[in-house]
Amino acid sequence: MITDVVISGGGPNGLMLACELSLAGVRPLVLERLPEPSEEPKANGLLGQVVRMLDHRGLHERLSGSPEPPRPNSAYFMFGAMGLDLSLLEDSPVHALPVPQRRIVQVLRERAVELGVEIRWGHEVAGLSQEQDGDAVTVDVAGPEGEYRLRARYLVGADGAHSTTRKLSGIGFPGVTYDRMTVRSAHATVPAGRIDPATGALNVPGHGAVMPFLPHRTEHGGFSYAPMPGHPPLVSTTEWDQPATEAPMSLEELRASVRRVLGVDVPLGPPEGRGPHVLRRLTGGNTRVAERFADGRVFLIGDAAHVYSATGGGPGLNLGLQDAVNLGWKLAAEIRGSAPSGLLDTYETERRSAARRMVLNAQAQAALIAPGDDVTGLREVFAELLRDPGAVRRLAELTAGADVRYDMGEPAPHPLTGRFAPDLELHTPAGPVRLAELTRTARPLLLDLTEGAWLAETPALRHGQVDVVAARSQAPAPTALLLRPDCHVAWASSSPRPDPTEIEALRAALRRWFGVTEPAHA
Repeated sequence: MITDVVISGGGPNGLMLACELSLAGVRPLVLERLPEPSEEPKANGLLGQVVRMLDHRGLHERLSGSPEPPRPNSAYFMFGAMGLDLSLLEDSPVHALPVPQRRIVQVLRERAVELGVEIRWGHEVAGLSQEQDGDAVTVDVAGPEGEYRLRARYLVGADGAHSTTRKLSGIGFPGVTYDRMTVRSAHATVPAGRIDPATGALNVPGHGAVMPFLPHRTEHGGFSYAPMPGHPPLVSTTEWDQPATEAPMSLEELRASVRRVLGVDVPLGPPEGRGPHVLRRLTGGNTRVAERFADGRVFLIGDAAHVYSATGGGPGLNLGLQDAVNLGWKLAAEIRGSAPSGLLDTYETERRSAARRMVLNAQAQAALIAPGDDVTGLREVFAELLRDPGAVRRLAELTAGADVRYDMGEPAPHPLTGRFAPDLELHTPAGPVRLAELTRTARPLLLDLTEGAWLAETPALRHGQVDVVAARSQAPAPTALLLRPDCHVAWASSSPRPDPTEIEALRAALRRWFGVTEPAHA
């Protein structure tokens, strides 16, 4: 069998990539080693830019259950178990969507099937070889009825931190393994009288209030309380240098850990409601980035390309799902034969930079939550810095991934160039619309807000490679934006009528990203 792209892994990242490829007219095949979607509790939500990205694909409403667009958290957040007062900012960059990973998989699976994607449950990559002519990769697959072979234009490993695809490709996974940290987590109940009805905080007599969802550090470890909607609260502790044990995890073990961390007992009862419920102990962790994200016709996304020690899976999904969106349109253009030279190479350049930022984020937070008097002193100094709105913004953008800015090749780029598209409320001849609603097709888009829609009449945009929308905006906004399918700004202008230098930059952006060679203006 010959197919365009084989995706190894049917988790959120693999399914997101399958959706992106299908939107671009490419036929993907997803192989998932599990016989059916996992019910194992994993990530409890999405954090950062990916929440806005999903809105730009029409998936936010499905996940949130509300037609309202994503709203940023403008009150309070955390960095290294220290408060970030987001009310100090005019506009917060932090978005969060509390939804369990199994629901994320369900929604992405449903969307993939709507787009015609074939998903083979119980099938996994067992071997691969790249053909000498460089036109395909041969994949050996182990399935319920035995082994078989596929030929594909490309193979993408979305198969997690222990990626078989990465190992079979001979791609190294250098980094650091940490073995001092033990994290215990469990769904549990707490007496209703311990919950503050106004703030949702957990009142711990003898210690104080612990705000929901926000990690809390003491001299002896970390503690968090996360009351997920529709589920029993998730209680977690972090400790260092704990003795090794082979005993199964228990709720009593978590109670004892809470007592050591907080110095007092917290009455934790067994969880209520439908499971499966979390009851786990994790020792150690890894921070690793693959030596390369591509090897010939093999690509890596998500945890197959990068892992890092951090609390919660939200930031990891933020990174991995955006890997998928970044790679999808580029791989599709290469398959269709419309990709300009070097386009696929930018996947590694751009996403490796984003991965390094996330690793930096994880390392900085790990240093701030570690035990010891010296760390406590560091935190006191850091707390003083967090009274500065500029410092709060920098850390909020780092946490959300909103500080990622791709190099678009312009010598003097517009402030928006390279960044994720801004939120804009627009007025078009068809009526009011949000910019996010114009990107659901995952096609290149030129938004023309110039006087008289001057740019919309340019010859290069009459050939169909780029969608053009003329609109007006009441709020202050750029006058023109060229968006890549991943919703990052490839070119922008704030001039009522772009000057020749800006037009030349637009022409260069059209060539570089979409292979459009016609002049951008007559």
